Amino acid sequence: MKQVDVVIIGGGPAGLAAAIQLYQKGVTNILILEREKKLGGILRQCIHDGFGLTRFGETLSGPEYASRFVRQVEELKIPYLTDTTVLELTRERMVYASSAVHGFLEIQAKAVVLAMGCRERTRGAISIPGTRPSGVYTAGVAQAYINLKNKMVGKEVIILGSGDIGMIMARRMTLEGAHVQGVFEIQPYPSGLPRNIEQCLHDYQIPLYLSHSVTEIKGTDRLESVVISQVDEHLNPIPGTEKEYPCDTLILSVGLIPENELTWMAGAREDQGTKGAAVDEFYQTTVPGIFAAGNVLHVHDLVDFVSLEAERLADGAARFVQEGDLPGSGLKVQGDGMVGQLVPTRFSGQEDVTVSFRVRRPVKNCTIMICQGEKTVKQVKRAKALPAEMIQIPLRAADLKQEGDLEVKVVW
Repeated sequence: MKQVDVVIIGGGPAGLAAAIQLYQKGVTNILILEREKKLGGILRQCIHDGFGLTRFGETLSGPEYASRFVRQVEELKIPYLTDTTVLELTRERMVYASSAVHGFLEIQAKAVVLAMGCRERTRGAISIPGTRPSGVYTAGVAQAYINLKNKMVGKEVIILGSGDIGMIMARRMTLEGAHVQGVFEIQPYPSGLPRNIEQCLHDYQIPLYLSHSVTEIKGTDRLESVVISQVDEHLNPIPGTEKEYPCDTLILSVGLIPENELTWMAGAREDQGTKGAAVDEFYQTTVPGIFAAGNVLHVHDLVDFVSLEAERLADGAARFVQEGDLPGSGLKVQGDGMVGQLVPTRFSGQEDVTVSFRVRRPVKNCTIMICQGEKTVKQVKRAKALPAEMIQIPLRAADLKQEGDLEVKVVW
């Protein structure tokens, strides 16, 4: 059995950033476990640019962004194992893993950092009726085929969902010579970033249809066509609005699900808003010594935010390893009806805290108020707030009281 100070599960942007920050904080007995054959996570297949503007002040491609962290990990000689799958995580921070090279591993850690990222929601998860032909892909799988394996997935394409990966794949397929007939979104507003709507759809004359969804898939061996219907305010198909689109490829960009099986295995409590773990301002779950950051905690729109969040986590994890405990977080953070995906859900009142959340629907000319009892801790005015854009508001410990819950309000 191997003993380390910190085990980091996941070698993507969150895991790498946490490892480097931990090392710089004096915690050097670290082990990164990554199930892919290389470090870098999802960024390895994101060959488009737009990464790094917040973190590095320049625009980078996904592999370029990841390589900066991978290079630092290798320069610091932080140990990592690739092609290694974590099988079990216990409440006592015992990690059981299977490695292609080292076989079965038992690792006892003083602290565990969860950085496993997300998986995509599939056709089965949204229950599209119809036959089961080939030619139906999630956006990330189609991206991996084209960018990593140099394999074209189809020529006549329909994209369901206006998530960022879906819009980026609309542009990618167009550049590779395919014909993208349109991007269809079930909500009455786009679910991706405005810059991707401009750069991926408008610049390439790809139409975006809101309040539309696929209601049937047709085809025997290969996809032949899809039926698309308009939906009402309750997202139910409107009879008589059906239209059939001949196509050989359907790409689904219908949401991401945090990869939290290990989190629940360890006994951490789930946050119903984020579908990730409920954490405090140190990003510690309800199990002492187990921390979570990045997309495994809540879905981010920018990888820069993932790295910055993981670095904040590393500050708390380093304190836990070096001091053996963290201040108790008995106060709650809650939002009003407009606030979703709120992190953290509790805090101590003794430390700085960054509140991250999304609005549930688009609003213009709004004021975000963070209150503690009768006191308004912070007030921020915004010209607009979109569900696609995560809002982050830092709060200083000096402005917080050690009693009274925080409430996030959106007023417009």
